[in-house]
Amino acid sequence: MSTTLKYQIRRALSPFLTRLRDQSPANRLIWRSVRAQWKLFTLSMTTGLLGSLSEGATLGVIFLAVGLMIGNSGDHQTGFSFLQRLPWIKPVLEGMGEDSKPLLFSLLLLTAVGLQLLLAISTYVNGVASNYLGARLYREVTGLLNKRILSLSYPCASHYRVGDLLNYASSGGKTVQEQIALANNLIVTVMQMLMYLIVLLSISFWLLIVASGLALVLWFVQSDLVPKIRRNARSGQSVEVELSSRIAENIQGLRLLHSSGRRLYAISQFDTLLAASERIKRHSARLVYVIPAMSTFLPILAIAVIASLSVSLFSDRSSGVLPNLITFVLALQRLNQRLGRLATLSTNYANQSAAVSRLNDILNDDDKDFARIGGRTFKSLQRGIVLDSVSLKYSSGTAFALCGVDLSIPCGQKVALVGPSGAGKSSIADLLVGLYEPSQGRILVDGVDLKDCDLASWQQHLGVVSQDTFLFNTSIASNIAYGTPSASREDIERAAALAQADGFIRALPNGFDTLIGERGYRLSGGQRQRLSLARALLRQPDVLILDEATSALDSHSERLVQEAIEQFEKGHTLLVIAHRLSTIVNADLICVMDKGEIRERGSHQELLAKRGLYAALWQQQSSPVQVA
Repeated sequence: MSTTLKYQIRRALSPFLTRLRDQSPANRLIWRSVRAQWKLFTLSMTTGLLGSLSEGATLGVIFLAVGLMIGNSGDHQTGFSFLQRLPWIKPVLEGMGEDSKPLLFSLLLLTAVGLQLLLAISTYVNGVASNYLGARLYREVTGLLNKRILSLSYPCASHYRVGDLLNYASSGGKTVQEQIALANNLIVTVMQMLMYLIVLLSISFWLLIVASGLALVLWFVQSDLVPKIRRNARSGQSVEVELSSRIAENIQGLRLLHSSGRRLYAISQFDTLLAASERIKRHSARLVYVIPAMSTFLPILAIAVIASLSVSLFSDRSSGVLPNLITFVLALQRLNQRLGRLATLSTNYANQSAAVSRLNDILNDDDKDFARIGGRTFKSLQRGIVLDSVSLKYSSGTAFALCGVDLSIPCGQKVALVGPSGAGKSSIADLLVGLYEPSQGRILVDGVDLKDCDLASWQQHLGVVSQDTFLFNTSIASNIAYGTPSASREDIERAAALAQADGFIRALPNGFDTLIGERGYRLSGGQRQRLSLARALLRQPDVLILDEATSALDSHSERLVQEAIEQFEKGHTLLVIAHRLSTIVNADLICVMDKGEIRERGSHQELLAKRGLYAALWQQQSSPVQVA
């Protein structure tokens, strides 16, 4: 094999060889997945090898058949003696003489057809096995990525845009699937190229040197194109991710877009991204399809050149020019096709590099925190919850949201947190729910550090109602029952009645079976909040956390919900975060927060008597509005 051809093959294979040595998380995942599905992988590789052998053997049979039909007596005898050495043909040839030429030719054609049938079957089985493997890996990798995203701690996951996480979850399996398909095609292509090279070398080393010029041309073109394709692929990946994120954000923010008059602006921004995506794809098309076009033209050019040279190279052979020329041209054409295919696979690998690099981002553990699992199973609250010198900082570059908070929430009591926005009220709720862990201090549940408890079992005993109510695009009954799969229809309806939601539900066309749209957009804010309250009450939680739970309700509905909460709170533990002080006057303990600290604490009457911050807030909310 010439140095140029060797260099061309090595150049085309370099992305694959680099990937084999790569120890990135994505590459380790791919190989781990392949080892787990070794039967399908082995079947794919075996059929690829069998197909390559069939292809090479077919060319050998064609050479014998052509030589047999057009050769002189010496040629015939040479082909005849060769065939007699083949053990599966020898019995058929015994007793045949010079007049057996037509029969031998038919036998060779039948052998060639049989080899091609074997090649066709191998190709079919190889393609099916490869796609079976890809489909299996797509399922497993997509499931793994979905599990990984859901396993991230809430602070870690909240750093990502929704569109980014959607792209990770949806594209990772496809990336691995395409990598496996590329690897399979690569192995089959290389094995076929080796067979063609053996045939070409057996016919003429010098003609192979001439053919290597084709590889040199392809190498120059590819060496210039691949870096450009890789850069273009990374730009395209960035734009596609931005498009995915923008779609998710626009759909989630439909109400805001319509209410703020920014709908046309959002459309304009999206059209700008689409235009950028189109430009990148056009540029990619101009780069990617250069090599296939050249691979189509160069074999024809090679045939013309080699046909001219072969007359002088083969003119002194007893077998003549034509058998060697036909076989050489066939093998060379197939080799050039495979060279073009190898170059295309290399180009596709360059395109895939951006997707694999992005997959590494989500698989890399270095910059990620995961939700805590394991620990002591929580069964029920017996004594209460204690915050012991708890401080919280959401990220290293921000100020403390909580500073040395000490708070006791006895079992069965109602504790309220009040204060201005940004005082740290919701941060305490976030800590109790387990969304964040204290930066300093500890949270004790019945005397046990919450860090030592199984987080999932603790959260299953909580009921949380917040301002930001999330509802699924399913029926009202399914939304209420979310988190309580064993609830009966009667339980669901009872919880809805307790949350003062059954009235508007029964007024809907399909009642509890009404579909409420994405995030419940068909319902008002107060209706969504009452469904969220019904969901929390259905769980019969040990601790009910109400974070501005009545902020979206009118005065009448708020009074009804407050009555429902008062009925529920008997024997239950409540943490209430409120803006309207009138809703928490009956709390056992009211804590007034400001700048991450508890400044005052006591009952409603005790705090009024102190004439401090709480009394000032109460005075502001109780005073009649002054009309200018």
